[in-house]
Amino acid sequence: MTSGKYTDDDKLVVPTPPIDGPLPKWKIVGPGLVVAATGVGAADMVATLVAGSRYGYALLWAVILGVILKIVLVEGAGRYTLATGKTIFEGWRSLGKWTTWYFGPYIMLWGFVYGATAMSSAALPLAALFPVFPLPVWAVLMGLAGLTMVWFGRYAFFEKVTAVLVGIMFITVVGLAVIAVPDFPAMLAGLVPIIPEGGVLYTLALAGGVGGTITLAAYGYWLREKGWSTPRWMKVMRIDNRMAYVMTGIFVVAMLIVGAEVVAAAGITLSAGDKGLLDLSTVLNEKYGVVVGTGFLVGFWAASFSSIIGVWNGVSLMFADFWGNMRGKKSGHPDTLVGGKYFKFYLLWLTFPPMILFLLGSPIGLILAYGVLGSLFMPFLAVTLLGLLNGKRIPREWRNKWFTNVALGICALLFIVLGVQQLITALAPLLA
Repeated sequence: MTSGKYTDDDKLVVPTPPIDGPLPKWKIVGPGLVVAATGVGAADMVATLVAGSRYGYALLWAVILGVILKIVLVEGAGRYTLATGKTIFEGWRSLGKWTTWYFGPYIMLWGFVYGATAMSSAALPLAALFPVFPLPVWAVLMGLAGLTMVWFGRYAFFEKVTAVLVGIMFITVVGLAVIAVPDFPAMLAGLVPIIPEGGVLYTLALAGGVGGTITLAAYGYWLREKGWSTPRWMKVMRIDNRMAYVMTGIFVVAMLIVGAEVVAAAGITLSAGDKGLLDLSTVLNEKYGVVVGTGFLVGFWAASFSSIIGVWNGVSLMFADFWGNMRGKKSGHPDTLVGGKYFKFYLLWLTFPPMILFLLGSPIGLILAYGVLGSLFMPFLAVTLLGLLNGKRIPREWRNKWFTNVALGICALLFIVLGVQQLITALAPLLA
């Protein structure tokens, strides 16, 4: 929880580190690792595997571009928070009421659908490893586990658990890539930007989609929970962000290698969605033995469960800030922090209502609305950061330089194209 105190007139006072004290130092486990781990889930792993199996290493350059773009976006969100002392939602409100009218419905609908998706994703490998329970039971248990850890834990505990899960992900997936023996000459050739025939959507997905979720905007909230609250932490924040996404890049490259060397060689087509990872575990069992196949399922679970606790914590903080502001309570009010009533409400919203979808399936109207609103979020984030990081809303010394604006402009353009593609996919049932 934020290390501030409320005065009698309901104002938050956050201690400021002494200007002449020792400079803050970076540690490998920080908010950057949390946001990076949360953003890469099972669906991203499948998308990367499929791209590798179809195009080999030809899209390696797109993975690297994607890492750079995420660094730019998350750095922008963190810089705004540290430079102004405001949350990203306070910044969005300063751009006009339209941001609230979009974000409010989006975060409620997103939480309802994502809650079911995340719980099912984490349950899949457990149901394969321990078939004593059916998939829905494992899904409910994963949701309850995430709820319990975030409800009773504080940021320091949550950060440590995330670090352990990242370690498991990294060891299993990178280790698998090493076992698969990558083709280094082909990897070098993949650094040359080309789009293979029929690979436009996969290129866009690798560059913009992998790791690109609402949790990118939660970075500023995790900075606050960590105690990084002033411009004095700017250098540490930037190192934290870059190193975390470099690790993410290594992880995604490892998945591309597995797709190119294992999936392609096996000559199989992975199932759509998270179940594609179960297909891969079957191939690994046959090619490398049960130990490797089982190890991969453990890594699959770690990736999925890290997304659960990351979203349960970070997006709950975003909702609590949003609803607190709607109720006239400023950002940083106890009701909007970890353990506050608005935070706890959204935790429950993420966990219990989505369980209805385990019984009803996926109602077409709900999924349609989710797809439409979801296709707009990453363009929304990129465009609003351009507005927040230029002009009077941020101190002059922390405003965007020209090259940062170019990079954010590329992000915005890429996400708009991706958003249109996702919008078309979401509307396809109606058009049909």
